[in-house]
Amino acid sequence: MSKMVLELTIEEKKMLKGKQGKATRKAMEIVVALGEIYGAKRLIPVSSVQIAGVSYDNLGEAGLEYLNEMAEDGQTRVLTTLNPAGMDMVEWKKHGISEDFAENQQRVVDAFEKMGVVTTCTCTPYLMGNLPHYGEHIAWAESSAVCFANSVIGAYTNREGGPSALAAALTGVTAEYGFHLDENRVAQVKYDVLADLMSTDEFGLLGQIIGNRTGKQIPYITGIGNATTDELKSFCASVATYGGIAIFHMEKVTPNRTPIPEKTEIVTEEDLNKARAELDDKEANIDFISVGCPHASIKEIAKIVDMLKGKKVTEGKTVWITTAKPTKDLAIKMGYYDQIEKAGAYLVADACCAVAPLKGRFTGLMTDSAKACYYARGKNKFKTEIRTVEECIKEAVS
Repeated sequence: MSKMVLELTIEEKKMLKGKQGKATRKAMEIVVALGEIYGAKRLIPVSSVQIAGVSYDNLGEAGLEYLNEMAEDGQTRVLTTLNPAGMDMVEWKKHGISEDFAENQQRVVDAFEKMGVVTTCTCTPYLMGNLPHYGEHIAWAESSAVCFANSVIGAYTNREGGPSALAAALTGVTAEYGFHLDENRVAQVKYDVLADLMSTDEFGLLGQIIGNRTGKQIPYITGIGNATTDELKSFCASVATYGGIAIFHMEKVTPNRTPIPEKTEIVTEEDLNKARAELDDKEANIDFISVGCPHASIKEIAKIVDMLKGKKVTEGKTVWITTAKPTKDLAIKMGYYDQIEKAGAYLVADACCAVAPLKGRFTGLMTDSAKACYYARGKNKFKTEIRTVEECIKEAVS
């Protein structure tokens, strides 16, 4: 059998030969290597990129050294945004972040900025102006955003790693394989949901169930009449975290273009209760409440402000509502920020509880996010409880 040959355009060959700079050559080498590994016939243009691996907590000095090297002469060719950093880039001090960490985190963001990356630092780029349209090819890295883009929007992306996403940003192309091809986007297992889902935590639990059961098979989900953007982003985060799933089809909700699979699984109310029990540690002593994983929308922040009116966060508890910097700016303009701070909670931009350096600072997390539970346990060794946003705020002020 003859080996598939990756054909490059004249422009792509120039990049590979280093005629457009050292960083572009390195980036093109990464793109081409991935194309050859996965048997791509060609490279295709992408309209936007989203880069993960931004927190200094995850990158360390080795990662930062690589970024600085690429920033020497590398420049983005398409709209490129960033995943959350390890701290609020402006108000880090009041959130208990050390000066040493803050300095290093700033160096990371500076390196990206030098390359022309829009340093929004959010896991919800689609809420912040990095919004592809149906059928558009992109190169995104954050697992929940990849899942949202493929499934809810109907754009085309693989789940890129940090270096491969940066490579796509510096070259403007990616290899055509995986989820860039229609034949790899077909549903493989059907899920009939026989339970009423009412809130973001329940959509997160559904993602946990389907993720755990399905592995990397593509699910086709029925039984959900409607879902808000906030509920879908919660589901995407969870199904990607627990199953590595990068695309799903939800009947009457997402832009389905797939035959319905014969293989069928059932999800019941009992399954949701079991999933909740798995994320609830009986001996959890809740001292940290975090909402906004993925980042909270302005609508979610407005609701939380209503819940906090006239109340005060209990001593010994810390409350983070994490969001994107442009959303925080809007919350400041609307007076929400002042009301949140007055209640003793924090509106934290740029960061989230999954990537901030929080180990050893808290013992128990309450959240509405199944994804946040996963990282709180695995990375920070916290005990966890998953509840509705209303219950999280009630816990914070009771």
